[in-house]
Amino acid sequence: MKHISILVPYDAVPAAIVDPRYMFTTINQFLIQAGKEPAFNVQLVGLDRQVPLIDGAFSVNTDRLCSEVEKTDLVVIPAFGNADMKGALERNKEMVPWIINQYNNGAEAVSLCVGAFLLAKTGLLNGKECSTHWVFANDFREMFPEVILTDGTIITEADGLYSSGGASSYWNVLLHLVEKYAGRELAIRISKFFALEIDRKSQSPFIMFNGQKKHEDEPIKKAQEFIETNLAEKISIEELATRFAIGRRHFIRRFKKATNNTPAEYIQRVKIEAAKKHLENTRKNINEVMYDVGYTDIKTFRTVFKKITGLSPIDYKHRYNSVGVY
Repeated sequence: MKHISILVPYDAVPAAIVDPRYMFTTINQFLIQAGKEPAFNVQLVGLDRQVPLIDGAFSVNTDRLCSEVEKTDLVVIPAFGNADMKGALERNKEMVPWIINQYNNGAEAVSLCVGAFLLAKTGLLNGKECSTHWVFANDFREMFPEVILTDGTIITEADGLYSSGGASSYWNVLLHLVEKYAGRELAIRISKFFALEIDRKSQSPFIMFNGQKKHEDEPIKKAQEFIETNLAEKISIEELATRFAIGRRHFIRRFKKATNNTPAEYIQRVKIEAAKKHLENTRKNINEVMYDVGYTDIKTFRTVFKKITGLSPIDYKHRYNSVGVY
C-alpha cells in the first residue's frame, strides 16, 4: 500500500487539498468494491492540527503533523491561493527540510500548480524541468533561476519529482501518478468518474502572453513597446538593434536577460497573442487575421501558431469564438 501525504500549507487552495484526497480515496473504494485491498493510505499532513485557509473562511483538520510522519511514499504539495509567493514560502518554511528528508528517504514529491514554488524552495529541482501556472512563470524564473521552467507543459517528471501546470491541470498529474501506482485501467476509470481528459499534455491553449517588463533595462522596454505597437510590420532584429543604438549581439543578450525571450521569440509571441484575440472575438477569417499581425505566408503562420498554442488557427477559433466561424 502506498502512503500518500497531502501537505496542508498555510495559504493553500482548499480544492488542491480536497481533490487529490478525493481521487486517491475513490480509487480505494473502487478496489474495495471489487473485493481487493485498497492501494493508498491517504493522510493530510501539516504543521498544526488545524490549518485556517483563505483568511479563515475554511479550516482543515490534519491527520498527522509533519513531525509525526517518519516515512511516506508520495508528498503532494498543493497550490497556494496567495499571490505573495515569498510570503507564502516564509510561512511554510518549516515544511522545506521535511520534504527534503522524505525525498532523501525514498519518497517521491509532486507539486500542484504554484505548489511548485515550495518544491523549488527545497533545491531538489535545481537543474531539472518543472511546470507551474503560466501567470506566475516570470516570478518563478526570477526566484528560482537554477530550475528549468517549461512553457506550456502540464506534467514534468524527473528523478521522482513531478509538477503540473496551472489551475485544474493538476488533475492530469494526479492521473499520471494513479496510472504509475495502480495501472492504466484504474487511471482510465477514474478519469471517466471525474470527467477528465486523460493524457492531456499541454496548457499552451490557455496561456495569455504578457511580456515580462519587470526589469530596469529601459531601451529593452522601449523595444518591447515598439514590437507591441507595430504588429502588422515585419520587424527584424537588426532594425531593433539599430533603432535603439545597441550592437546586434549585445541587443539579443540584453533582450533575453530582461524578458526571458529572444527578440525573435518575443515578436512571435506578441503577434500570435494578437492573432488569438482576433480569432476569439471577431468574424475575420484566418487569412485576414494573419495579415493583421504581419504574416504573409499561411504555412508559416499556421506553424508558428500551433507551436505556441498547441492548436491550429482554425481549431483555436472553433474552440473559443462564439461570434461565428468561417
